[in-house]
Amino acid sequence: MLEVRDIHTYYGDSYVLQGVSLQVGRGSVVAVLGRNGMGKTTLIRSIIGFTPPRHGQRWFKGVEITHMPSYRIARMGMGIIPQGRRIFPSLNVRENLDIAGRHQVATGNTRQRWTLERVFRLFPRLRKRVHHSGRALSGGEQQMLASARALIGNPEFLLMDEPTEGLAPLLVRELGRMIQQLKEEGQSMLLVEQNLPFALQLADYVYVMSKGRIVYESPPHVLAQNEEVKARHLGI
Repeated sequence: MLEVRDIHTYYGDSYVLQGVSLQVGRGSVVAVLGRNGMGKTTLIRSIIGFTPPRHGQRWFKGVEITHMPSYRIARMGMGIIPQGRRIFPSLNVRENLDIAGRHQVATGNTRQRWTLERVFRLFPRLRKRVHHSGRALSGGEQQMLASARALIGNPEFLLMDEPTEGLAPLLVRELGRMIQQLKEEGQSMLLVEQNLPFALQLADYVYVMSKGRIVYESPPHVLAQNEEVKARHLGI
């Protein structure tokens, strides 16, 4: 579904991603773990094209997207739940979702399409808050809205950047339930996280980043037993 080959990404003269490679298979959930400032968000931005790498290649559904603008990558079926949620605070829940729903495109996805009703079944709290503005929502509700906004675009592949950040434990469990349901429906996902138990519970495969490089990769149960990697690179 997604392949990243030896990408190198800069912010000006700052060398952030230093030769990152990874793969995400169709229908799988892959997690990227690491401390703050290790390049995880830059990786998300590089994949979708917000911050294009200077070197390396990216492939999505067998098509090279290395030099493709982000809007074309999105139209191919890649969605994003960004760090910080980035909802429209002056618009209500329904308006935020309507804007995202207008940009649904035919991607060849044979799974059930996302509609407003289906989103509300997954996030019943949003149905109750449908006429509230984005700024009136709690942090957890804003995260639900950001997730719902990504889904209603009907993505085949979903990038999730620190979705548990700032959430209370109860909402983290609710978010985990949502991701698990999507996984069971065959949604392909790349999950960037600092919450190790959350990521290990959901992922089929994990990568660990440190200082802009992939320093470790394995199935989640193997990482769970590797105390050296967890102590050195995850602070656990």
